[in-house]
Amino acid sequence: MKKPNLLFFGIDSLRRDHMSLYGYRRLTTPHIDRYLEKDGVVFEQCFSPSIPTTPGYSSMLTGMDCFTTSVVALRHEGEIRAGVRTLPEILRAEGYDTSCVGFSGNAGSRGFDSYHDYEGWGSDADGFAHKAENLHKVASAELDRLAASDRPWFLFLRHMDPHSPYLPPEPFHRMFHQTDPRDPANRSLEPVYAFKPFCDYFRSWFPPGITDKDYVIAQYDAAVAYMDTTIQLLLEKLRALGLEEDTLVVFTSDHGETLYDHDCYFDHHGLYDPTLVVPFAYRRAGHTAAIRIAEICEHRDIVPTLLSELGIQVPDPFEGRDLSVLRHGGTVEPRPEHYLTEATWMRKHGWRTPQWKLIIALEPDFHFKPEIELYDLSRDPEEENNVADAYPEVVAGLRVRMERHIAAREAATGGTNPMYTNLNWAGDGISPFRTSQEAYDTLHIGDASAARKLQEDDS
Repeated sequence: MKKPNLLFFGIDSLRRDHMSLYGYRRLTTPHIDRYLEKDGVVFEQCFSPSIPTTPGYSSMLTGMDCFTTSVVALRHEGEIRAGVRTLPEILRAEGYDTSCVGFSGNAGSRGFDSYHDYEGWGSDADGFAHKAENLHKVASAELDRLAASDRPWFLFLRHMDPHSPYLPPEPFHRMFHQTDPRDPANRSLEPVYAFKPFCDYFRSWFPPGITDKDYVIAQYDAAVAYMDTTIQLLLEKLRALGLEEDTLVVFTSDHGETLYDHDCYFDHHGLYDPTLVVPFAYRRAGHTAAIRIAEICEHRDIVPTLLSELGIQVPDPFEGRDLSVLRHGGTVEPRPEHYLTEATWMRKHGWRTPQWKLIIALEPDFHFKPEIELYDLSRDPEEENNVADAYPEVVAGLRVRMERHIAAREAATGGTNPMYTNLNWAGDGISPFRTSQEAYDTLHIGDASAARKLQEDDS
């Protein structure tokens, strides 16, 4: 009997709290919402603990944590640790035809049979970015090819619309913002323009003269809505091809996005929750039933869960858990706490519990933030009040738990914590930094082509 197909939407920079699927006030994902409404499995608390792109996808596509993959940096040097199989490698061994659209050349995308690229960065002649349409043209043709085969298939799509630059085309770009974005009385973008490392990049794609941060946030939301509409085209094609009941469709993201949060403007660095919160949902028409699952989960849980839903058993020992049992009334080992890592524009790690968030800088950062940050998530979910000085005993306790976790994972994997060894995380030998001023004066993004190069050089 032919195994089910897998259509995987790996969406870049999509934070779950900006999806109407998760209750956001703007209707940003109506087609995804409707698609999952009757028989979708939606996980309400999924986190990306190792950000940004390369470690996020590496965990998402292996079922392993950063100690096992050894990937923590955006500009990762080398491949995922030898001996770790990726999802495409596992499925290829099971007879699947595996195809990847929009994610070639990254350590996290190893193992596909074929790779297909599309224009997912800059704007077209009309000043807008038609990222989702460009992806759809490639994906639609690839779906036709796969559908004609007798083999099961795995089609992985990396959507780039929520990733900056946020330039959704007509008529989306004005759907969530109708007031004057150039109001001289609005000064909310002044700190954004004053942030030297990123200001040239922002000016390269912000409309000239805009002053309103809410306009930029509205463009992010509109880019999500534009992408959602284009995703619907592919979902409808899946139906038209008669493949809907034979295909498991998955939605997730490598990380969230900081918009105007914590000075980490319109990017995805910082270990604050806007960067950590991601969607995870799936559906196989006629085989799954509508359920929302409150269990806290992570990227590493995705692969074992999907393999179970596909009816595939492999000997690989995953760090993640098979969460599919939850929709049948089963239970899994609770994992409410997370070891957090980032090595993109800052090098930090931390520990998150349902109540507390501890962030520790492993070297000075370009935002001049304190070395230790502590947030009481129960009272301060926006993480606006650093209470590290007020609760030194909590800092000490969380630090002990984090260090015990690190020691246990180092012992289990036989290697040093990659956060301690990836010292060239900024690339070109410019890190580690000795002072925040040095980091501020050194790190810089120019225009969108420079940002693209950062992504393409991460292998």
